[in-house]
Amino acid sequence: MPSQAVFGSKEQAVYTTSTGAPVSQPYAAQRIGKYGPLLLQDFHHIDVLAHFARERIPERVVHAKGAGAHGYIEVTHDITDLTCAALFDAVGNKAPVTVRFSTVIGEAGTSDSARGPRGMGIKIKTEEGNLDWVFNHTPVFFIRDPAKFAPFVHAQKRDPQTHLRDPDMSWDYLSQNPESIHQVVILFSDRGTPAGYHRTHAYSAHAFKFVNSEGKFVYVKIHVINDAGCKTMTAVEATRLAGEDPDFGIKSLFNDIVAGNYPSYTVYIQTMTSEEAENFRYNILDVTKVWPQAKYPLRPVGKIVLNKNPENYFAEVEQAAFAPAHLVPGIEPSADPVLQARLFVYPDAQRYRLGVNYGQLAVNVPVVPVANFQRDGFMAIKNQGFRPSYQSSILPLQYKAKAYEHAEHEVFLGAALADLSEVTELDFEQPRVLWSKVLNDEDRTHLVRNVAGHLGSAKSAEIKARQLSVFAAVDQDLADRIADAIGVPRVQPQKVKPAEEALRFRAPS
Repeated sequence: MPSQAVFGSKEQAVYTTSTGAPVSQPYAAQRIGKYGPLLLQDFHHIDVLAHFARERIPERVVHAKGAGAHGYIEVTHDITDLTCAALFDAVGNKAPVTVRFSTVIGEAGTSDSARGPRGMGIKIKTEEGNLDWVFNHTPVFFIRDPAKFAPFVHAQKRDPQTHLRDPDMSWDYLSQNPESIHQVVILFSDRGTPAGYHRTHAYSAHAFKFVNSEGKFVYVKIHVINDAGCKTMTAVEATRLAGEDPDFGIKSLFNDIVAGNYPSYTVYIQTMTSEEAENFRYNILDVTKVWPQAKYPLRPVGKIVLNKNPENYFAEVEQAAFAPAHLVPGIEPSADPVLQARLFVYPDAQRYRLGVNYGQLAVNVPVVPVANFQRDGFMAIKNQGFRPSYQSSILPLQYKAKAYEHAEHEVFLGAALADLSEVTELDFEQPRVLWSKVLNDEDRTHLVRNVAGHLGSAKSAEIKARQLSVFAAVDQDLADRIADAIGVPRVQPQKVKPAEEALRFRAPS
């Protein structure tokens, strides 16, 4: 389908070389005589071949397959009591956004229906610079220790010898790291196979800090809730689409926008004070846990609408560079160690994929001027002219003093960080509620069938038993049903420390 920008139009451009010189025959190559060898002097032909061999850039290690669109965010509710970020200083404020949806583990050729998390990267171009929200469609994650991230991804990728996906690798890792069980239960329900990229919700999962003009902060989790609801598929439907229409997610997003069925989302936040954090049942820095909405209700903030397809996928989607480190004054990271690791690794991944000047690519350029001491490097598009690359006394850069400083409850945070290394009964409470109270009978049947289909493919009896003991710690009925489905003996729950021992990270008196 043609791009919206050129649909029904005729471009009158003259074909040229990459340097702008007109070319009379685009497909011609210079030869000696009619049938002779090609000439080295034919810059156009050689340039075409040389460029062709260099058209691909490194694909993302994770989130390689994706779709994107443009739109805007509009502030609908006053939250100036929470943050001094200029975007939120008045109801009605708008800012342009670029969104990239993605699968996570698979390569660029993965089916859009593959089971797993869906990413939603949101680049908001505010008057104070770019604000990136790099979210997933689940409100929790597999791990809470960043040292485990690379091994976790390796275990879900391809076997080094066979170059095949290996259920033994996957479940071996998950069964040794039972803090992943909340995410596992979510993703092996039908929530793990959304019916399209833009038909899901998205969550920060991590706690951030919103800081107001008085320097007071609250912890915040951000929810981006699809106004049309979250649509899912069964495993059977997902498998069928993987064969019949593996790009259905990209296609449905594009076609919906062409038809004027613009995806829209309501942005909500949950807030928690530092005092509430110190008395919260779960660790405030634990990304494997959710905050109960009954106690920490959703507060509306704004609306995101996607109303424009990209005109060039590579330039506007593949080259889009998202990173949770891209923040603005009034929004700060928490001490969540996985978030802290992401603050480094995401920009570093973009420097690897796109080059050190990735921020100068059109899709990533902020709407405000950039002025700093960074210069040169590959593909320096805007090098800031004659401005000195140091703090000159002749042409000094002005700077905006930080309007707030705060350093609160570090002792509590230190104890909370230490607590994250242990698995306790607290890690099974929320997935137990999900299994027993949130999922209905059909959901539970699908969950058992989906887990059995994957875990049953593992060859190691030890790995199967170990993972079943993790499921048993969630709920014995869940484990027994999976064991029966894959034809192995039932097991007892994995032994873990009681919840009371996990609550010792409370702030000291």
